Amino acid sequence: MSIEFTKMHGLGNDFVVFDAVNQQVALDENQLRAIADRRFGVGCDQILFVEPPRSPDTEFYYRIVNADGSEVEQCGNGARCFARFVRDRGLTDQDEIAVGTAGGDIRLYLEADGQVRVNMGPPQLQPQQIPFQADRRAQSYWLEVDGDRHEIGAVSMGNPHAVLQVQSTEDAPLERLGPRIEHHPRFPRRTNVGFMAVRARDHIDLRVYGRLRGLLDQQVRVKLPGGTLVVSWSGDEQPVWMTGPAVQVFEGRLEPDKLG
Repeated sequence: MSIEFTKMHGLGNDFVVFDAVNQQVALDENQLRAIADRRFGVGCDQILFVEPPRSPDTEFYYRIVNADGSEVEQCGNGARCFARFVRDRGLTDQDEIAVGTAGGDIRLYLEADGQVRVNMGPPQLQPQQIPFQADRRAQSYWLEVDGDRHEIGAVSMGNPHAVLQVQSTEDAPLERLGPRIEHHPRFPRRTNVGFMAVRARDHIDLRVYGRLRGLLDQQVRVKLPGGTLVVSWSGDEQPVWMTGPAVQVFEGRLEPDKLG
């Protein structure tokens, strides 16, 4: 039996989205990896599931699976696509949507201009919460990779992130250094790797977590390959707010027994 899916992206970060409210979606880890494969499947960074709520205070449950089949707690670009999906599919008529996730409840806001604003919750900065191996919390850490030392920021917004400041994101050694840091033993659950170039106190390329080191203002425009986000964080235990677009690319059907 085939199941319907929708392909979406948030500034180039792409997703396969399943409505698991109105259809049965039972996929194992091998099938999920096959769907995410860009040569033999639909192709995506992550797979999103819109599921019935698990608590009375939410409208939906939001489940996120990486391309390798592992689950994560949160993804801001995915959350924006989630909000756009449930609204466009008529699953809700609300502009403010309460959603449960593995990392806790979040709220998604659909703006009048078509943008989607997400309350990502406070950043997790303690090493044991990220998780990252360090004796104590610091604004930055030194990480040794192949005999070289690199200064990084470490944070979790539901999944771990390592952030390096560079002069230019276009010239950053993503393909060489990115995988080495992703699998570094000090990140026991692996990590996303961001390369951040500060253009002004309110403008960076790629990532926003340089805010912790006093480099940026409370609201920052974050230029990504697919467009621009606006990210706000007032510090301390306050939540991170992310505002940006979410776009539907196409719809389709697939047959799970033919995957893998």
